[in-house]
Amino acid sequence: MTDLGLTILLVDSPPASAAFYAGLLGREPAEASPGFAGFAMPSGAGLGLWSRHAVEPAPGAGPGAAELAFAVPDVDAAHADWSARGLPIAQAPTDMVFGPTFVALDPAGHRLRVFCPAGP
Repeated sequence: MTDLGLTILLVDSPPASAAFYAGLLGREPAEASPGFAGFAMPSGAGLGLWSRHAVEPAPGAGPGAAELAFAVPDVDAAHADWSARGLPIAQAPTDMVFGPTFVALDPAGHRLRVFCPAGP
């Protein structure tokens, strides 16, 4: 069996993106260098931030081609918090088939979807 253990985002500046995600996730990176930063999550998964200028092969898609999704109990409260932090909001809170959601952007332009799963 194969397990997904790490999601990597390609960014312009791993140190700048690491500072952003440290504030957003409430934890410091477990690994940090000028070309890469990595966060260990309580679930066992990880988030890597790798310099888009050093990765090989070169990426074919830019930021916004995928999303990181964060499940929260209160979308409106998360939206107020993230807006107060100055995150650009690409989609205001709205109801979709899977429940309430909004989309913010990280400093590199990656989409961050926040949602509260709809009940059965």
